[in-house]
Amino acid sequence: MKAYLERAQEHDEFMKTQQLEYQIGKRHLANMMGEDSETFTQEDINNAIEYLFPSGLYEKKARPSMRPPEEVFPARKAAEFDETGRPFHSFFYTEKPNFFKMLYDIVEELNKLYDLEERLLRRGQKADPNQKIDLTGFAWISKDQLELRLVEKLGDIEYDNFVNVMNRLIEHPYSYKCKAFIDEHTRPLMSQSAQIEIPKPQIDADGRQYITTYECLRKTARGDVTVRVPGTGKISINNQDITYFEDIQPREQNKIVCISLKGPI
Repeated sequence: MKAYLERAQEHDEFMKTQQLEYQIGKRHLANMMGEDSETFTQEDINNAIEYLFPSGLYEKKARPSMRPPEEVFPARKAAEFDETGRPFHSFFYTEKPNFFKMLYDIVEELNKLYDLEERLLRRGQKADPNQKIDLTGFAWISKDQLELRLVEKLGDIEYDNFVNVMNRLIEHPYSYKCKAFIDEHTRPLMSQSAQIEIPKPQIDADGRQYITTYECLRKTARGDVTVRVPGTGKISINNQDITYFEDIQPREQNKIVCISLKGPI
């Protein structure tokens, strides 16, 4: 028991140290970018790292990054017992207290909806079908995501139980009353790229479709990019071919079919 508590305490101290170093690095990075460290978000950090350390590596995991310690180091449970061996969690006897506590909370929400439905039925009121929650484009969080959230390994049967009880909750006519609780256990199916509005192509004098994107940024370079369909498969950069770039890396980055770059690069 003593060794268990010591390991848990060492891990907590390690995470505190890593969090402190992350905050210091965040402040330095914000100062380098001329931003306020108090409002410097993780997205700003990612953009700053990409700007300061440009990389041509195709594997994103191999590129430079700076993320919070809780995302880098695997999560570990805090000490579940005190020095006398007394458990902190009321569901300790289940061996997976976080999972069963989550199921308990779901059933609690379901019972609240049952009570609400019964009270309204006594008054002669029914649920508004127009307020029913629509999960189109969403799904329940995956088993891996649930394990990361609970810091517990789950079996397929346990995950199926989670999905079944959430389906019961969403099918209740008054499920919209606990929409915030339901949203905590869902994930979007559509990627961010699918939500980007694609510009409509224009027609040139030769009857070919084309799309031009202006002011494309790359460090201090500025360029206008035009994609034509059907194209010739040739790349034109300031009226030159791909050999405009002497190094292989920029050639690979710009080797896209049917692109015409205009303006100084």
